[in-house]
Order: sequence, then structure tokens, then C-alpha cells
Amino acid sequence: MGNFSELITKRRSMRKFTDQPLTQDEVVMLMKAALMSPTSKRSNAWQFVVVDDKDTLKTLSHCKEHGASFLADAPLAIVVTADPLASDVWIEDASIASIMIQLQAEDMGLGSCWIQVRERFTASGMASDEFVHGVLDIPLQLQVLSIITIGHKGMERKPFDEEHLQWEKVHINKFGGQ
Repeated sequence: MGNFSELITKRRSMRKFTDQPLTQDEVVMLMKAALMSPTSKRSNAWQFVVVDDKDTLKTLSHCKEHGASFLADAPLAIVVTADPLASDVWIEDASIASIMIQLQAEDMGLGSCWIQVRERFTASGMASDEFVHGVLDIPLQLQVLSIITIGHKGMERKPFDEEHLQWEKVHINKFGGQ
């Protein structure tokens, strides 16, 4: 394992992947990261749908009007869902699981990208959450937060440039405090 600071500097959204599939061991490692992610009161309200079927990935790529077409060419997607009845902070818990998956992917040398599903819509105006439910037969009580695409990087991206850090958005002791 490398340095965490280096990991978060290198992790960039990846929308282009090679055709190389992920191994079963790689998928298991990603899912371990998701299942170990912290949750409020250890409610574990999240559930995950791992998708590697090319036809299903292509169908899912239409879950949003913009920003999901690259899903069709991803070798793997993890749909992050959670049960609002199991936790009032399901959005936060599912968000933490989503980023844990992405950080694990980067640590493994894989690329990833978060596709926002909650509060988004298809080109025809259908709620993206409803669309994904229909494609994957997800039980109605579960809400879909995101889809994380994962694969071997199809391009290189430069690490985050610390020169672009917005230090003016950091406040000490009170908003606007010096």
C-alpha cells in the first residue's frame, strides 16, 4: 500500500477503459472495501449490484440524459443502493461506500468514475433511480445513489495539481475567520 496523500492526488475520474476484464479477485477486493465502509450506527443500509454483462451495461448507460454514456464501454459497474428505512443517513452512508470503492480501485491501479443517479433523469424525463430499478430488478425499498464504473485505465490523467487548491474556502474557527 502506498501513501494516502499520493493516492488522493492520483485519483482522477476515468471515463475511458481498456477491454481487459477485471479478475474475480479484483472484484472481491473492491467489494470488501465497500462492505467495510463506515456507516451510521453500523446500520449497513447499503446494498450493491455488481454488473459486468455488456448488454446490461449498455442499457444502464441510458440512465441519465448526460454523463453516463461511457458506462456502455466499462468492464464493470457497481450500483450503490441503500434502504432509507434502515438509516436516516443512507445517502451519506452510500456516498462513503461509493468513494471507498473508488479509492480501492485507484489503489489497485484501476480507474473509476462516479455516475450520480439520485435526483437525476433520463432523456425521456423518467427518474434515473426508477430506470435503474427496472433494469436490475432492484427492490422498491432500496434507493439508488450512484453507479461506479471501474476498469483498467484507457488513458493517463495528470495527478491533481495542488496549485489549484481553493484555500479561500477553508475557514478557521468561524466562517470568514482569520
